[in-house]
Amino acid sequence: MPAVSLPQPKSTVTPRHHHLVPIIIFAALAGTLIGWGAISLIVHANTPHGSLHFDASIPATTQTELADLLSDLDLWQDLTVSTTRTTETQDAPLLSLYLPVTGFYNSVSDLTTEQFTELQSTFSPDNLTLPAPDSTDLVLVPLQDLTADLKLLSVDGAYYLDTLNSGALFEYLTFSGDPETVSAAQERAQALSLATPTADTTLSLAQTGVTALSRGMYTKLQQVGDASYFATNLADYLSQFDLTHTSNEASFTNYANSENICSDPAMLSALTAIGLDIVELTGNHNQDCGDEAALTTLDLYHSLGIYTVGGGATAAEASEPLTLSVDGTGFTLLAYNLSTGGYTTDSTPGANLYVEETAANDIAAAKARGDFVIVDVQYYECNEYVNTAEDATCDYADSAAGDQIGFFRHLIDLGADLVVGTSAHQPQTYELYGDGAIYYGLGNLFFDQYWWPGTTRSLILVHYFWQGQHLQTRLVPTVYDSNFQTTLMNPASAAEFLDRLNSARPRL
Repeated sequence: MPAVSLPQPKSTVTPRHHHLVPIIIFAALAGTLIGWGAISLIVHANTPHGSLHFDASIPATTQTELADLLSDLDLWQDLTVSTTRTTETQDAPLLSLYLPVTGFYNSVSDLTTEQFTELQSTFSPDNLTLPAPDSTDLVLVPLQDLTADLKLLSVDGAYYLDTLNSGALFEYLTFSGDPETVSAAQERAQALSLATPTADTTLSLAQTGVTALSRGMYTKLQQVGDASYFATNLADYLSQFDLTHTSNEASFTNYANSENICSDPAMLSALTAIGLDIVELTGNHNQDCGDEAALTTLDLYHSLGIYTVGGGATAAEASEPLTLSVDGTGFTLLAYNLSTGGYTTDSTPGANLYVEETAANDIAAAKARGDFVIVDVQYYECNEYVNTAEDATCDYADSAAGDQIGFFRHLIDLGADLVVGTSAHQPQTYELYGDGAIYYGLGNLFFDQYWWPGTTRSLILVHYFWQGQHLQTRLVPTVYDSNFQTTLMNPASAAEFLDRLNSARPRL
């Protein structure tokens, strides 16, 4: 291990030990005068004699930077700098952070601790190949190489972009030498510590599927008395994100019953329980209970500080984009109705009708602002349902009326970064396309059709942004049963279901 001698500082610094000042007794001169012999007493100064050593794990550029940062330290002993890799955070300068990833389409979402340990044992940052979208390879990549076309994996449920302190491999600078010098070196080396996401610099946005707290759920509400019952298994998960969205297609009214797609006002507590921030109103059933209920519902959302998009009191209001800037990220959410009705073209309430020229202008304006652009579409529905049996028909993006694949891809071509289908009552496939990604259908988050297996599932999309960059969209499958309590799928079920959706993705 080579030794690097630090140059001694030219400026005066406060030493750790008192230097003994040489004392010269002018006895020789005095002795001459009074007959003494020449006598001199000199006490030599205590000078630094240590060297700075670097372990081979320290990159050359980091060695140079550290030598410069530590140049004002008097080394009384050798100071050795090395690295330590650990899965736990430490109070030390962070040199690197590595994250477990796989290919975008891999159905695996979670690693066991044993798998993560094995991955670390074969890891070498000098021999790194990023996985292709179709790859099933498990790889550790530096934080700075994480992009949305890779799939970040959790470790025993710990997802780094949620925890920010677990689910990753941390590499710290470690110093050994005398304690006082080590402490001083660590303090100076913090200047080289890697910048990582924090709660104040990241934005998390959870998008969920179709919500209609009505019909059979109305009957269940009469039994349980509290609508937060429906969100029992999701409340903690969804409320942790900075913003949570759903596409609610049932207005609130006292005329709700077990037969109509209208929501009892008491059902609002199911939405507040998940920390709802954004409600999309592109659905084709929001006018089922009349314009008065739709208007009252809009007022209710706004009184609670909940943003609305894709619908409004008039056509002009319904067409307004939702533009937000949160924690350093600016994004625009656009939402359109291209379905079987429910839209408005005048001064009455309703959904935002898709018009090609308007959509193109909306997307262009958002991109000109530098925003990340998400386009939600209430598209035609796939109506293939099979009682008590699985049917993969609606998994495919071409299962609904019209050219869903061509239309959604066209929105990416216009400049959208993400396109999301929010009308599908059964989850559909997804794909990378162009410079963006498409999620063709999210399925039902809260709904009452439990007898068809396909309609009991949904996908939650959690978008993560850091310093204005889109790092990831995490796919989180959900399911409910006859109790109407939606829950997150366990890792094995989620992997099986995502594998099924992946097999249906467009091959055009």
